[in-house]
Amino acid sequence: MLTCKISLEGLAESQHGQVKYASAFADEHIQDIALVDGHIVITHNSPNGNEGITERVGRLIERFSHGDFGFKENILFENKVDTPYEGDIIAELVERKAIKILEPGLFIFREPFSSLMRFLDYSFVTKIAKRFEGMQEEQYPAVIHSHTLNKTNHFTSFPEHIHFVTHLREDLDVIESFSQSIRDAGGWKQEEPLELDPNMVKPNFMMNPSTCYHCYEGLENETLEGEGIVVTAIAKCHRFESKNHSDFGRLLDFSMREIIFVGKPDFVKENRLKSIEYLKELAVEWNVDSMLEIANDPFFTNDFQVKASFQRNQEMKYELRLTIPHVKKSIACSSVNFHSNTFGNAFNIKMGKRNAVTGCVGFGIERWAFAFLAQYGLDEQQWPATFREQYHAWQEKAL
Repeated sequence: MLTCKISLEGLAESQHGQVKYASAFADEHIQDIALVDGHIVITHNSPNGNEGITERVGRLIERFSHGDFGFKENILFENKVDTPYEGDIIAELVERKAIKILEPGLFIFREPFSSLMRFLDYSFVTKIAKRFEGMQEEQYPAVIHSHTLNKTNHFTSFPEHIHFVTHLREDLDVIESFSQSIRDAGGWKQEEPLELDPNMVKPNFMMNPSTCYHCYEGLENETLEGEGIVVTAIAKCHRFESKNHSDFGRLLDFSMREIIFVGKPDFVKENRLKSIEYLKELAVEWNVDSMLEIANDPFFTNDFQVKASFQRNQEMKYELRLTIPHVKKSIACSSVNFHSNTFGNAFNIKMGKRNAVTGCVGFGIERWAFAFLAQYGLDEQQWPATFREQYHAWQEKAL
């Protein structure tokens, strides 16, 4: 095993975490990544050696350092709360068999965690989504067509996250020989080579990475009436994040409730501002230690700085971050986004003669549950009274 130490001098400290995140995708032989005293330290067994790792991480550092600013933290709202629990909630949940870790980022959720997830989703619908007039609920598939994903620019903005879905070719010889090869090997062997190219079709579908994409796909080539529409949906989303799945709350497969606004610019902007106020109210009502800040997406492109700077300068993305006391960090549990007419153009969604603009509010259900329990623990007597009362009222109703 080799250790490679690379200086992050010249990068704003606020960008160190982004470089660490992206470095997981630099080489498939990387075992561990740490930030130590202004350096990134990488443990690996890459055939490219330390030189190869240094060169690739250097390319990422270069990408992040372009532009005339380091990312300043723009905090718009803070709800500082001295919460009672500081333990390792994941370890406690595993010990109590409330969750089962299948592998990093992949979980089975059991009671009481599974109930908490359902309650949170119910609350986001009743407390926030239903406050928007004319809100309609939709349901989406877990997979998305490559044509649709292509229109969102996901292949070029976040290529490292994509989970491809394919299948054996409709060819009796291919299917029988594949089946026989697995039988001969005594079952599926992960370490054995597998002939993908001749046997499997080029993927037409990917696992859905974001709830709102299906909404725009469903409105393609339509002309909307009035000022616009509000849609809510929950979907299973999938993002491959390599070694980053060991970070608190970074799941491979997760539930994302979204409220999506499609319409005229003023309609979308006003509803987005309302949703920010509703989120702040909820954070205070539930007494969660949190803050709302201007953010950017982790674009995996050479023009990262251009895209990220534009997003931040235009305040197109806000994140509500909840503190995780045990790791002394916060994680993004909700985001509020404005896409301008990006998706209206891509899917030809019209408001009169002009293309629609879009925005959305996302709630990571598992993240909210993890973060809440990381602050308050599993003893309901320690929970904020309002939250506890609402949870018990929901439980009675749910039964």
